[in-house]
Amino acid sequence: MWLIKREMIAELKRDLETLDAQQIVRYISDRYGEKTVFSTSFGIEDQVITHLLAENQTKASIFTLETGRLFPETYYVWNRTLEKYKLPIKAYYPNTAAVERMVTEKGPSSFYESVENRKECCYIRKIEPLKRAIQGFEVWITGIRAEQSANREDMDFVEWDEANRIIKVHPLFHWTLTDVEDFLKLYNIPYNPLHDKGFPSIGCQPCTRAIQPGEDFRAGRWWWEDRSKKECGLHATK
Repeated sequence: MWLIKREMIAELKRDLETLDAQQIVRYISDRYGEKTVFSTSFGIEDQVITHLLAENQTKASIFTLETGRLFPETYYVWNRTLEKYKLPIKAYYPNTAAVERMVTEKGPSSFYESVENRKECCYIRKIEPLKRAIQGFEVWITGIRAEQSANREDMDFVEWDEANRIIKVHPLFHWTLTDVEDFLKLYNIPYNPLHDKGFPSIGCQPCTRAIQPGEDFRAGRWWWEDRSKKECGLHATK
């Protein structure tokens, strides 16, 4: 089975390696149609992908993870995106009983106390809902770029996600931050205003801060963890 998957990924990479991001999105949308899913957190990269999907009049499903701890600015750009593109964006929420148990037993800010507690919170609010969101799909499109973190440099622009049993395609994998910003301006794409305030990566409000000049792209995520990989587990490579 793994050999078949490896050959399938290699073939898909050959088909896509000479295409630009717009062509990659069109190819995946045309080939996989309703078996394609795109996850957005309304960051600038995800906004580019949403624009490309809208241009292609995609049959792909679009979803977001509503963790219950998002910034007000995230809801602002969520609304503006719906107004501009008229694409349905399905919200997936964490399991209510799991959140109630965690908060009852450990309090609303247990994630500050240990890496284990933070990972538990991420699992309940993000990973478990994600697994429900992508179930039954064949291809998962993301807005990941290689330069975002060391973990993401270890990825490839097409890969097999063994944990979730799905093909992952990252059309913007080789884009720079400047490429993304230029595209946003060119097409007047709505984006989260926190990006203009030193937030290159935006997640849950209690777990995200602005970064200082010279800091790593992911330094503002879970900043209290000195040895964290700065990933919640959605896009872990191992």
